Amino acid sequence: MALRKYIFSVDHKIVGMQYLCTGLVMAFVGGYLAYVFRHQLAWPNEPVPLFGMVGPDQYNASVTMHGTIMVFWVAMPILLSGFGNYLLPLMIGAPDMAFPRLNMMSFWTFFLSTLLLMSSFLVPGGAASGGWTSYPPLAASPGLSGVEWGGHLWILAVALEFASMLMGGINFLTTTLTMRAPGMTLFRMPILVWMLNIASLVFMFSVGPLIAGAFMLLADRLFQTGFFLPQSGGDPLLFQHLFWFFGHPEVYVLLFPALGIIAEVMTVFARKPFFGYRPLIYASLIASVLSFLVWAHHQFISGMDPRLAAPFSITTIIISVPFAVAIFSYIATLWGGSIELKTPMIFALGMLAEFLVGGVTGIFNGSAAADIYLHDTYFVVAHFHYTLFPVTFLAGFAGIYFWYPKWFGRLMNETWGKIHAVLTIISFNVTFLPLFAIGLVGHQRRIFDPSLFDYLQPFQHLHVISTWGFIILFLSQIIFVVNFIASLCYGPIATRNPWSAATLEWLAPSPPGHGNFEEPPVVHRGPYDYSLPGLTGKDWKNQTEAV
Repeated sequence: MALRKYIFSVDHKIVGMQYLCTGLVMAFVGGYLAYVFRHQLAWPNEPVPLFGMVGPDQYNASVTMHGTIMVFWVAMPILLSGFGNYLLPLMIGAPDMAFPRLNMMSFWTFFLSTLLLMSSFLVPGGAASGGWTSYPPLAASPGLSGVEWGGHLWILAVALEFASMLMGGINFLTTTLTMRAPGMTLFRMPILVWMLNIASLVFMFSVGPLIAGAFMLLADRLFQTGFFLPQSGGDPLLFQHLFWFFGHPEVYVLLFPALGIIAEVMTVFARKPFFGYRPLIYASLIASVLSFLVWAHHQFISGMDPRLAAPFSITTIIISVPFAVAIFSYIATLWGGSIELKTPMIFALGMLAEFLVGGVTGIFNGSAAADIYLHDTYFVVAHFHYTLFPVTFLAGFAGIYFWYPKWFGRLMNETWGKIHAVLTIISFNVTFLPLFAIGLVGHQRRIFDPSLFDYLQPFQHLHVISTWGFIILFLSQIIFVVNFIASLCYGPIATRNPWSAATLEWLAPSPPGHGNFEEPPVVHRGPYDYSLPGLTGKDWKNQTEAV
């Protein structure tokens, strides 16, 4: 019984926790790999503690697997599958997902992909080292990349991971369209539900070409078919188009759930209705369409027709407009609110501020003229991390601290939560702000030993600062792990609704039982009725309370 209930479970809440816990474990694996190559950059040719000497092959493999793990095995399972599986049925008043067995299958497909990816460290030749984007001809030619089975396993693992996410996306959309509680119209749904469904649609429409490209790449590696190998008449640039047609929408697949999480957090701790609910939804839908029209700004110096630079620069600028609307909505929600700086709110504010830095610095890379100089330098690395780290970790932590009492019936320690938040945000900036400067002086991201280049030696101290910042950032997460585990046993007992939130999940017991609700909810109002005049004893109404 326990095996069926907690391991091979069809309960959406267990499946969500399985995704979440797997993603958190993989975050430490990806973080350790980052420590390996950051140590090499800061102190070249010195042995890395707990690892040993880092040669060029180990460096390339560490960079490749770090990027792969953080994007596909951390960000996606935590933000989309973890939060989505657990919260979506609760927030729309449903007893479970539309397809519970498909839900279980989606996780175990994902778990199999995790085992395949991790096993690539153990095969002869080591893990994949062709970069997390796996560009051919390097990644298509095992003799060139020095990778045999490691690269094969990488491709198979990515394909299985994508299949898992497709199963989950189908479930999200079907559940939302067919299983909403009575009275839960589309525009009474919480923003997080909207964002999870928009992200699922973007993923479903974008991933097909890359799955095809992955199997074409595997065929090139195994059978020398020549899809991407120039010596066989193939075109390496074709893979870049297939990858980035998925790769840029993938950024929004991660961003939309993060925006949904911080919307839920901010309204509760600002005690205000969300400003511009409908404009935010419309802006997100517009941005999701535009996300398919900007992919080639990653390829300005790839050798594609330079006449394409102007239209892709224009679409890159245009897509910033709906996100400007979104950012304005969040700032306006905070304006004049009764803000309470609980741990989830600190992480949510940090996410918004850091993501703004990522968005502003991205404008430089969206300009073809500037990108010719900045492309593939550490400026891009810094921009990329200012985009995805706040989305994945700061929004992710905001959500974990916020819904922890609903998941486990206990509150996490607030003092240690705030220490964790402050250390994480400060050390993140210490890690990545220096990389903008290193990139502007021309440090390419593929350089294994900066000491070999005279023009980089005056800036070596920036690598040292960045690496110490990362070490503090990595160690700070121990606070979170201890707090997470200790609170399961010793945290204060939580009421059903410790934050006085208005959405449906807070009506269920903490933690929710099978079927989620003791009585099926009936919805009468929107999800963010806070600071209502004329109320006594409280300033909000739940969605089930009469208008």
